[in-house]
Amino acid sequence: MNYKFPTDFWWGSASSATQMEGAYNVDGKEQNIWDYWYEISPEKFHNNIGPKDTSNFYYKYKEDIALMKELGHNSFRFSISWSRLIKADNSINQKAVDFYNNVINTMLENNIEPFINLFHFDMPMYLQEIGGWENREVVTHYQNYAKTCFELFGDRVKKWFTHNEPIVPVEFGYLGVHHYPAIVDFKRAVQVGYHIMLSSALAISEYRKLNLDGQIGIIINLTPSYPRSNSKEDLEASNIADLILNRSFLDPSVHGEFPGELIEFVKQQNLMPIYTKEDIEIIKNNTVDFLGVNYYQPRRVKAKESEVKEEILTPESFFDFYDMPGKQINPHRGWEIYEKGIYDLSINIRDNYKNIPFFISENGMGVEGEDKFKVNGRIEDDYRIEFIREHLKYANKALNEGCNMKGYHLWTFMDNWSWLNAYKNRYGFVEVDINNEFKRTPKKSAYWFKELILNNGF
Repeated sequence: MNYKFPTDFWWGSASSATQMEGAYNVDGKEQNIWDYWYEISPEKFHNNIGPKDTSNFYYKYKEDIALMKELGHNSFRFSISWSRLIKADNSINQKAVDFYNNVINTMLENNIEPFINLFHFDMPMYLQEIGGWENREVVTHYQNYAKTCFELFGDRVKKWFTHNEPIVPVEFGYLGVHHYPAIVDFKRAVQVGYHIMLSSALAISEYRKLNLDGQIGIIINLTPSYPRSNSKEDLEASNIADLILNRSFLDPSVHGEFPGELIEFVKQQNLMPIYTKEDIEIIKNNTVDFLGVNYYQPRRVKAKESEVKEEILTPESFFDFYDMPGKQINPHRGWEIYEKGIYDLSINIRDNYKNIPFFISENGMGVEGEDKFKVNGRIEDDYRIEFIREHLKYANKALNEGCNMKGYHLWTFMDNWSWLNAYKNRYGFVEVDINNEFKRTPKKSAYWFKELILNNGF
């Protein structure tokens, strides 16, 4: 069977500033929360590798973009480092402007469209010190930062995103301990999530005021919440997981309002954020043009089997995770592989979210110890080829059933640094040898994907 895709499909990959730029303290860049956390707690990071160098894109961007072109990519999503561009005194760092202009112009010269995301988990430390996303003042700082980016780069960049995976700073930074400030406090987490959503709408408002001829969206990790069974209790558990972890950002982004059920839940648990009526109007009137959708694995849930302990309330106080027997697993990472999830989330967008234009902005397979798959100097990652191919079969099915899908980006182009996991799991089309001057070597999957792009299918 042939799987064909539209001729204008966006084929490419994605990364983020902190994960690939390196040059963490040069040319006027300020500290972000990752630089600070590594400075005070390097032992938290896998093999004590911090964000200092990462994949050195700051110095190697010309080589990397040339390689993207050679491998057939027509688009690449990356982020701007807020702490590189805007200094603590609110002035603009001209060396950062020069860098991002060079990256954008080099991409365009190579017929690769830049997709730019404004925030990817990397709060400037000077703003975290006043509360980060808990503080309404930081929302205004972000609004000004977004406006600055649009004014500097919006003449050439036509695809913008306000946030990548907005649930993650909430879930990992305020309901867990995987991101700084590593506070577990549901009420503060709700305030953070609300302010992120408000900041997204305000950025969209600024973009529209400038009458630029591009589009602005948001990137949400839509993880389908599958119930263990069709029992009332399991269905309720999957619904609450979906409300908190998916719809809290998806609904206001597309429909301009938070789900009524979610508001009721937040009120019942005494978790309501501080907000104004004006804020609600801003969110209502500034919805996205299109969506980026990140999909890695499903969320399997069942009814809570133990009592809720009020003093440590988290989303998992209201459902339990379900370990489904017989599921397909990535043995190198431990995550479930469930290709049909990409189809299910596409149908959900088609049927419940106005069939808004969207693209798969991240999908990928992390593997620890990829060196063991090296043959004659190249990583033979047939497992990654299979992973992409099987997901694309379901993406193709969704397209054929009327879903408004515009593209597919793999996470990631080259192996990059991944927060506390550092370089533990590799996701790239291109190997990065961090012990040999960050040498780049394309893996087998890179050439397979190139062929797919040339044929616009497989």
